[in-house]
Amino acid sequence: MPVKKKPARKTAAKKKKPAAKKKPARKATAKKKPVRKTAAKRKPARKATAKKKPARKTAAKKKPARKAAPKKKVAAKKAKPKTKRKPNAAFMKPMMPSSALSEVIGGKPMPRTEVTKKLWAYIKKNGLQDKTKRTMINADDKLKVVFGGRKQVSMFEMTKLVSKHLKAA
Repeated sequence: MPVKKKPARKTAAKKKKPAAKKKPARKATAKKKPVRKTAAKRKPARKATAKKKPARKTAAKKKPARKAAPKKKVAAKKAKPKTKRKPNAAFMKPMMPSSALSEVIGGKPMPRTEVTKKLWAYIKKNGLQDKTKRTMINADDKLKVVFGGRKQVSMFEMTKLVSKHLKAA
């Protein structure tokens, strides 16, 4: 049977030297959680070593200035010529507005992009955009019919409601 060791007695407390003032620690950056690796691929973990900075001296020695390394010439990449974006054919297809919408934007067939432009021109011209909440559109008599009788519609709902008034030409 093994013999159990008795815990060592505490000796009289030794006098401690006064601790030097510690500098505030740097802010810790967010560290990513380590990814588990298999035993074969696992790299040895780095030990965190805290380096103590020497106390600042009043008369610090000047370090010699570093010489700038000569710049290497980088091969210039050929810039691609900018090409204009081609509009989606579905947006450019002429659409015929309904009679209620034609009072606001006109009766000719036009693409959806033009319908939206003319609708916004009408809204800006008549000051129908809400002053406090700019995403809301206040409908006048002509737009109330287009908006399905609603007094106020958000600009995102507006395009949905207007699309109901467009038919393929």
